[in-house]
Amino acid sequence: MINSASLINIPFLELDVQLKELAAGGASWFHIDLADGHYVPNLLYPISFIRQIKERYPQVVMDVHVMVEGPENYVGRLKEAGADYVSFHTDSTRFVVRTINQIHEAGMKAGVILNPSQRIDSILPYLPFTDLVMLMAVEPGFAGQPLLPGSMERLQALGELRREQGGNFLISVDGGIDREGARRCQMMGVDVIVGTKHNIFHQPGGLRRACEEFEREFGGSQ
Repeated sequence: MINSASLINIPFLELDVQLKELAAGGASWFHIDLADGHYVPNLLYPISFIRQIKERYPQVVMDVHVMVEGPENYVGRLKEAGADYVSFHTDSTRFVVRTINQIHEAGMKAGVILNPSQRIDSILPYLPFTDLVMLMAVEPGFAGQPLLPGSMERLQALGELRREQGGNFLISVDGGIDREGARRCQMMGVDVIVGTKHNIFHQPGGLRRACEEFEREFGGSQ
């Protein structure tokens, strides 16, 4: 599995130091949240932040989680900033397939996101087009939330849906997954776990060691 380390967990004043620790620990993806204060009640990062991180760490995949209204309006700027994966919430636009196509036309990978309140099969119309499906195991918008009950069962159902549909999209999970949960995810065929305080940040031994341990136990890259 891939550790997509969520930068929302890093205090601003420690950003440079902790980014170096993530890279040194083998984190091959950085998960970067964008939020407009409308789709979710939070403001997260300027698009220029992605460009600065990509320039410093060109080898790292920029896994961008877009929590905005009208994500189709951000595609061009995300391409210019160096995003590799752009994942958006299907209820944030009336133009889901058009947005996926825009992302592909810009040369990026497209992901769709399932909120906790959405049925797993609600993404069926988009599966032929998407590269990644991310299941939210917490409500979107804020870091550090505990795993919502039923999330593991929903992941299981998503894996079954992929097998039934013969899909080759990646399955990602965001929020509240600790190390024991990661082992269960691995058994279910999850491809990407968003790195949070529950599995790499604020762990004994420090961030670099936590990333190294994750890589030894679960490691993989795409």
